[in-house]
Amino acid sequence: MNIGFVGLGNVGSKLSGSLLRNGHDLAVHDLNGALVAGFTARGARDGGSPEQIMRSCDTVITCLPSPAASAAVVQQMLPEVGPGKVWMEMSTTDEAEVKRLGAEVIARGGAAVDCPVSGGCHRADTGNISIFAGCDRATFDRVLPLLTTMGRRVLHTGDLGSASVLKVVTNYLATANLISCAEALVTCKGAGMDLATAYEAIAISSGTSFVHETESQVILNGSRDISFTMDLVKKDIGLFQEVADRAGVPLEVNPLMMRIIDDGIARFGSRELSPNIIRRLEEATGLEIRAPGFPAEMCDEEPEEPGYEVVPRGR
Repeated sequence: MNIGFVGLGNVGSKLSGSLLRNGHDLAVHDLNGALVAGFTARGARDGGSPEQIMRSCDTVITCLPSPAASAAVVQQMLPEVGPGKVWMEMSTTDEAEVKRLGAEVIARGGAAVDCPVSGGCHRADTGNISIFAGCDRATFDRVLPLLTTMGRRVLHTGDLGSASVLKVVTNYLATANLISCAEALVTCKGAGMDLATAYEAIAISSGTSFVHETESQVILNGSRDISFTMDLVKKDIGLFQEVADRAGVPLEVNPLMMRIIDDGIARFGSRELSPNIIRRLEEATGLEIRAPGFPAEMCDEEPEEPGYEVVPRGR
């Protein structure tokens, strides 16, 4: 199978790296030519353009920063879509938009999958990240070998678009965790607690979370480098709000978080690292949230393992 990969950013470079590392025939494309050159030096082919990459490959994966970027790339690829072609959307995108674009791919005889990832760039780098996949079962079975190469836990979520809903749900929860961790750490510092001790207390208690065990560490280090920026948080929780609005759910927490993130962007810039949302509280209190012994960035210490399908309970 010839695989094309469009989008070699923070996440895309790691997912495509897993394909290349595991011996897949890979063509790549990105607007940044230096990123493409880095992959061709490792054995990938230069895909040339979105339309060329769809023409030459059986399956094309996109991993792009926004729904608009995905739409632009898919529109370029569509003339080359036909029977046997598969488009896999690994971007965090809008349910309605992935359904719209997927319908155009399917109308030309191709197949479409929305398959966003969750678990952090450090796990994407080792092939141990989790992947949601929305599509018909036959298409899921067809692409499962690729998904289990890029990720460890793969969940078939239902029809096209369902994975994108669950992805923005999980990113909403991660944002809520980040903001609450920031408030907890600043409060601990203000109350005179040792921050390394506070970190461990939270980590071994009912208050722990994936976000605390990753992002709180780079917050305490001071690097705040989780390879994710405030503009991406704004996009993700905005997409979650759209899902809730379409479903008629009157949210209370998410609108507040959107205002907090907007304020962070106004203060620090849209490309500021997302854990630096804590700077709002650091500035308000005059406290510095740092502690020795924490890493500057997260590394996945688990060895790469073969992926597998996660089956929901009761099935």
